[in-house]
Amino acid sequence: MHGRRRLGDGHGCGSAASSPRGARRGKLVGWAAAAASRRRGALLVAPILYLALMLVMVGRWEWDLEPPVPVRVGVTILRRAPPPGSVYRSPRLFHELWAFMQADVNHSSALMTAWHQKATQKWKPRLPKRLLQAELPPSNGYLIIEANGGLNQQRMSICDAVAVAGLLNATLVIPIFHFNSVWRDSSKFEDIFDEEYFTETLKNHVRVVKELPPEILQRFDNNISNILNLRSKALSSKTYYLQKVLPKLLELGAVRIAPFSNRLAHSVPSSIQGLRCLTNYEALRFSKPIRSLAERMVHRMDMVAFSCCTYDGGQQEKNEMDKARERSWRGKFRRPGRVISPEANRRNGKCPLTPLEVGMMLRGMGFGNTTSVYVASGKIYNAEKYMAPLRQLFPLLETKETLASADELAPFKGHSSQLAALDYTVCAHSEVFVTTQGGNFPHFLMGHRRYLNEGHSKTINPDKKKLVLSFDNPNIRWDKFKRNMQEVLHHSDLKGITLRKPDASLYTFPMPDCMCQQAEA
Repeated sequence: MHGRRRLGDGHGCGSAASSPRGARRGKLVGWAAAAASRRRGALLVAPILYLALMLVMVGRWEWDLEPPVPVRVGVTILRRAPPPGSVYRSPRLFHELWAFMQADVNHSSALMTAWHQKATQKWKPRLPKRLLQAELPPSNGYLIIEANGGLNQQRMSICDAVAVAGLLNATLVIPIFHFNSVWRDSSKFEDIFDEEYFTETLKNHVRVVKELPPEILQRFDNNISNILNLRSKALSSKTYYLQKVLPKLLELGAVRIAPFSNRLAHSVPSSIQGLRCLTNYEALRFSKPIRSLAERMVHRMDMVAFSCCTYDGGQQEKNEMDKARERSWRGKFRRPGRVISPEANRRNGKCPLTPLEVGMMLRGMGFGNTTSVYVASGKIYNAEKYMAPLRQLFPLLETKETLASADELAPFKGHSSQLAALDYTVCAHSEVFVTTQGGNFPHFLMGHRRYLNEGHSKTINPDKKKLVLSFDNPNIRWDKFKRNMQEVLHHSDLKGITLRKPDASLYTFPMPDCMCQQAEA
């Protein structure tokens, strides 16, 4: 039997409340909105989870420091000034503007006025059509995949695996999570996601089993490693899976694909995209222990989460960050010929903002110091030092450790993906989310927030190339700084509703694959 399409070419476009799952989602979103209205407004600023991934800017090029290339004029040595935006001068700018920030009590209601969405711009979930048959046809065999990376790489692998299983008419074995040398998390699928709910949600579209049946495993001497591993290339097409993988699946009865991260093209037939949508936005519900604690955390505050990075800790910080990178990436940053330019990285918008910069940006946008701030992150290097300016700007600062007790967090300690899932839940249901870096975490969140917020990501995603020019100017006036930050907010609002382009991911841009535009009333 050949591969087939599991869903109809189109998707049902009923309201979210037309299914039990949709009703539950509507109830959750409504509950979150009600909770927010009962409390002070709050903002969510985006997370950076792993500091060792960052390139650290060390030192400052000032007129009194040695430059890389001195220029001799007679007997005088002039030192070239770095291009604007190259140097981390934000602490100096903060010192210059702090008094103006304190005096500026005429804050706008930024939390309530940040987003502008016309009725004609609203979208709703596009529910995939169920199969017309009473039962799924006989399976072509078993598909085993190994999901690697952190929480959101795992999430992407799972969604793509469901889509490939649907394409091949294969039975998907609950994905195996690879123990990664970076994340060092031994969590299994059922530790992070609700396995029973996952299987039940997909049952009319793709068969899912917990493990390979014994009679199939016996064919391979009861050793899963003996099953043929088809090492597919990144972003493989529908044609590849039908021509290369399906014949082996039919021949052997089971195949493996490991690793399985980014192994399916962004653009595939709508029936396959529908499986991705169904999996990511409906079937992948966090496990009950994670959901329960995350909901309590959301109840305990109104929200802000953001990305943390450190830049100006001198040679000691550079040495410690170098060691951290070497532990995790073993030589990647020391390859012959590799040149790392922190100044160029910052100037080109590749460096995440520091807590201080995020705080100044938000104050410039009009968020007052009574805004509650939730910091979603992993371990923060030298946290006491680098979080102090943000706490000065926003005293109502919270983390997992302040919102949840030590006893509540104890079951999740040592499991980075489970801790990330707590952050993910809090971030997904905030009024405002701010991302200051790339990576899967903010990209998945932006997509999920679009799915929950009628198509609008409600995310501040600043152009850091422009932003660093303001931070690099210690002589900028407070009113000019505010105008610049409010332009950033306005630009983010305009980009909140964005349709997916052919080479983009529906995990960030769910329209129009996973959502359809609402008809005007």
